[in-house]
Amino acid sequence: MNVDSIAIPAESLGNYEKQIYDLKQLLEISKSFSSVLESKKVIESMLYICMCQMRTLSAALFTQNDFEATFFTLDSNYNGMELTSGINYSVSVDHPVINLLETTNMTYTYEELVDILKTEKKGIEFLETLNPSLIVPLKVKNRLNGFLVLGERIDLGEGNVYSSYEKNQIMTIASLAAIAINNAMLVEMTTTDMMTRLKTKHFFFSVLMDKIDYASLEDKNLAVFMLDIDHFKNFNDTYGHACGDMVLIEVASIIKNTVRQEDLAARYGGEEFVVLLCDIDQDKAFEIAERIRKTVEAKDFVFEKKHMRVTISIGISMYFGKKEISAKLLVEQADMALYESKNTGRNKTTVFSEKSYDIPKKRKSNSLKARIKS
Repeated sequence: MNVDSIAIPAESLGNYEKQIYDLKQLLEISKSFSSVLESKKVIESMLYICMCQMRTLSAALFTQNDFEATFFTLDSNYNGMELTSGINYSVSVDHPVINLLETTNMTYTYEELVDILKTEKKGIEFLETLNPSLIVPLKVKNRLNGFLVLGERIDLGEGNVYSSYEKNQIMTIASLAAIAINNAMLVEMTTTDMMTRLKTKHFFFSVLMDKIDYASLEDKNLAVFMLDIDHFKNFNDTYGHACGDMVLIEVASIIKNTVRQEDLAARYGGEEFVVLLCDIDQDKAFEIAERIRKTVEAKDFVFEKKHMRVTISIGISMYFGKKEISAKLLVEQADMALYESKNTGRNKTTVFSEKSYDIPKKRKSNSLKARIKS
């Protein structure tokens, strides 16, 4: 028989072409996930991809905030869904639905979950408010690290019914996403200071070097803050290190909540913090720094019923586009401005200038350059 003369039915040919197309799509999706190491961006990308591939109007991902979290929470990981005020969109890691998703490696409709769990519906009623068409587990090495809720499907004539092929497709995408999210969480852990939840010094320098290169090419401005808690040793010596830790955490929280979403805040070491602000002029940078300083000054710090006043000093260095400067020197200049604030009364903000070089000799003898490493 002449193989070339075998006729392939048009329907089968169409199925083969679709499978080849879907495989190419999965390859592109895999590349997309592997190219991003920020968990928020991975999740955002995954939601859009799943909505497009499964033709749904909305999608949401429940994840643990960290590896020790006791709940899978929705937080802001959703797209296209309308949440109901007053509902707690989270489920305990001990709930039977979590065990079911972790051990069966299958997709479920909400109705199927309720039918299987029967009396264990309590604790997952909130899922019904999301109008789910399918619930998909995300697993890495047989460990559940989240579950995806797909919303109402765009009417294809079969309503919310998924074919076996589509379920396999979404499980494959979920597997790729689970790996990417797990990797992103690992990166997040290794680049985050566990006490303050700000970024680490080394991560800050890595980002700063990239931002300087970009700002140089695009002729943009950057600002770097160096912040230091005034008389921090007194808190440890008077009330103990637990009090000092509380002060660090509270000040870090104020910094994080005051800077813009696109800015980067990090713990530099001890009681020092650094902040990077991109595409900003000097007046706006000074305004943000002062907002941080005044918020710290106004806050009532309470430790074991003792009320304390905390202040910080801030130094600012500016990078103006097309100028050659290293990340190390930019931070060094912010540090010089910080110690100008310290030496002229504390609880103030100073912008680096040429006179900032005229700091006390004692400060220079501490080998500032050797202490600042990029």
